[in-house]
Amino acid sequence: MLSWLPHNVSTFGGSVDSTISLIYYIVGAWFLAAEGLLVFFALRYRRKRGRSAFYKRGETARQAAWILIPAAVVLCLDLGIDASGASTWHLVKETLPANAVQVQVTAERFAWKFTYPGPDGKFGTPDDVTLINELHVPAGRPVELILRSKDVIHSLFIPNFRFRQDVVPGRTIDAWFESRTPGTYELGCSELCGDAHFDMRGTVMVQDSKDYAAWLHKTWPSAAAGSGKVSAQANKG
Repeated sequence: MLSWLPHNVSTFGGSVDSTISLIYYIVGAWFLAAEGLLVFFALRYRRKRGRSAFYKRGETARQAAWILIPAAVVLCLDLGIDASGASTWHLVKETLPANAVQVQVTAERFAWKFTYPGPDGKFGTPDDVTLINELHVPAGRPVELILRSKDVIHSLFIPNFRFRQDVVPGRTIDAWFESRTPGTYELGCSELCGDAHFDMRGTVMVQDSKDYAAWLHKTWPSAAAGSGKVSAQANKG
């Protein structure tokens, strides 16, 4: 069933998939065991003529073991999942790579606004450019998203990147990803945010260095023709 997941193109996607696989196989095995025992006991101890029902209080060590041993096993497996998930969480949520391309993301019902700082590298200046539902990023370089919401809780979801981050009103949240595979990928909102939630979609365009530099020159033609800062921005790092 894991083959049903969208093709992973992010650097940390393998760690996310490993955690998903671990949870899937552990939970799947226990589900089959529990359902198998349930069917067995239902058939083995079903009501029959001449046999009255009785109640076991679970006071003996042998009877208590039916609860305590499975509980201990589940606890150990749960701690293993937590350990695997903790390392993945630290990689994805608690680290921000250096030399990342910065993009401000503003969520509002029902669109994503992506703001680039322009050749000066500073947000809030006249050369900023904002695109709606369209995110351009370079392949092979980390991208830092600075997320804000104008109204309600949204959640930026890019399945191919194994990326999902809630966007909360009144907060600024940093998140990142890196894709090494050029292409066009779908993004959307995975938090029910209103009657047009289904339409809050967009695209991520991962471009190789040549195509990304061409997009920068097209977006800031005056800077490209003048000081060349756009080219420096494209090749920085």
